[in-house]
Amino acid sequence: MLHGQMMQTPLLISGLIEHADRHHPDVEIVSRRVEGDVHRTTYRDLHRRARQVANAIGGLGIKPGERVATLAWNGYRHLELYFGVSGSGSALHTLNPRLIAEQIAWIINDAEDQALFFDLTFLPIIEGIASHCKSVRHWVAMIDKEKMPASSKVNLLCYEDLLAAASDHFAWPQFDENTASSMCYTSGTTGHPKGVLYSHRSTVLHSMAAALPDALNLSARDCILPVVPMFHVNAWGLPYVAPMVGAKLVFPGGALDGKSLFDLFEAEKVTCSAGVPTVWQGLLAHTEANNLRFSTMRRTVIGGSACPPSMLRLFQEKYGVQVLHAWGMTEMSPLGTVSTFKGKHDALSAEQRLALQYKQGRAIFGVDMKIVDADGQDLPWDGKAFGDLLVRGPWIVDRYFKQADSPLRTDAGGQGWFPTGDVATIDADGFMQITDRSKDVIKSGGEWISSIDIENVAVSHPAVAMAACIAARHPKWDERPLLVVVRKPNAQITREQLLAHYEGKVARWQVPDDVVFVDAIPLGATGKMLKTRLREQFKDYRLPGA
Repeated sequence: MLHGQMMQTPLLISGLIEHADRHHPDVEIVSRRVEGDVHRTTYRDLHRRARQVANAIGGLGIKPGERVATLAWNGYRHLELYFGVSGSGSALHTLNPRLIAEQIAWIINDAEDQALFFDLTFLPIIEGIASHCKSVRHWVAMIDKEKMPASSKVNLLCYEDLLAAASDHFAWPQFDENTASSMCYTSGTTGHPKGVLYSHRSTVLHSMAAALPDALNLSARDCILPVVPMFHVNAWGLPYVAPMVGAKLVFPGGALDGKSLFDLFEAEKVTCSAGVPTVWQGLLAHTEANNLRFSTMRRTVIGGSACPPSMLRLFQEKYGVQVLHAWGMTEMSPLGTVSTFKGKHDALSAEQRLALQYKQGRAIFGVDMKIVDADGQDLPWDGKAFGDLLVRGPWIVDRYFKQADSPLRTDAGGQGWFPTGDVATIDADGFMQITDRSKDVIKSGGEWISSIDIENVAVSHPAVAMAACIAARHPKWDERPLLVVVRKPNAQITREQLLAHYEGKVARWQVPDDVVFVDAIPLGATGKMLKTRLREQFKDYRLPGA
């Protein structure tokens, strides 16, 4: 074997902030803070304070490989920890504050976090769980001394005091690029949440692929506002991509309502954003109600759950904002596919192009995927056959944290594939479409009904704010679709009117058997609808005529 004669430079997260400091030192990072004001800094200052973070956690006795947790909104201090913790050789563990307190404590104990840095918003959570978190030696409030709480049940350290006492001279260590860099826990599995441990190598490769033109198409000309939280799969990698390409970053803090987001988009001239559909519903409701337009916003990444076609049309046709429909998982760092066109698609009609965009898109470089039947046999890429979606690649999980057994399936060639739990089709051009989660698909008389398709038709009605389709028991067909709907404020629609809306849009046998109107649909910690709760709530529901 003839080896190449190239430098063996490890792919490390510290290299991203070093690059940003050297080549984009004056590019701004703007943050809405929990203090109520707007803070401005630059990549050069971020790099300096990240070095102080590295010295500060070393002073706290945090060793390489140990976990440092955060419970924080999107902001510059959180970003400093992204680089200071990982760059020094420890692993950053972002916690989701939207989980219940008991679950947060369980995750902290499972990860064996040694320190926890938090925004003051979450002090009540900290005070409620601290006595149950045996591994945590330091609780650090991410605030300056003047705004520290006068008293607390927990012995708190002050973030700004720690940094002020720490030198900004720190040489980023060089180590194996496969060293753990950060971790997130996924709740999309059965039983307790499972930890996904990312490496420096996987993170840098994921960032490079995410920035590509056929992925998120990011560059130094962009101003990026990640609405997706930094505790949700590292804000889909955007805090790493932005310094890699030199883009301006804008952080919204905890104010994610439509007005707050729109005002920040306009004030900071945001060109690109990313978030889940439930957040965009609030933003679009604000712009619609106030007859507003985006002046600089040109594209948004929508993922986490399927983008309703009506939302995609509204963004693009009324507001001129390109929608990048994307798909991924915590186990995939998370980006897997993005719905971007090939050159051949320029000749398609507007409706045909929209039909492509409704799909979750093509695999970005680094991700391989396939669909298989119940026996594990490969299915054709014809856009019709659907089966279990499997993936593999350099930023896809091999096994969960502290789990001895790998979840991977091995094919005949000995290759390992991660089972996503999604049911999908793939067409001849490689466009993948999620037809459902395997646990959400409705099995009716031997045929499968996509709950996503049924929901998309429902939310296309102007009176519907949100819809969830779940399976209800049926004595003849085993399962039939039940539609759970939230009306828009002051809107009126009946069961019969909504069911009539399905005429010509789906096969007649796929039309829901009944509609239930509710005040709210329960949402999970990442903004996804909690169908598990709905299934429990309606487990004894009797369909008409059943």
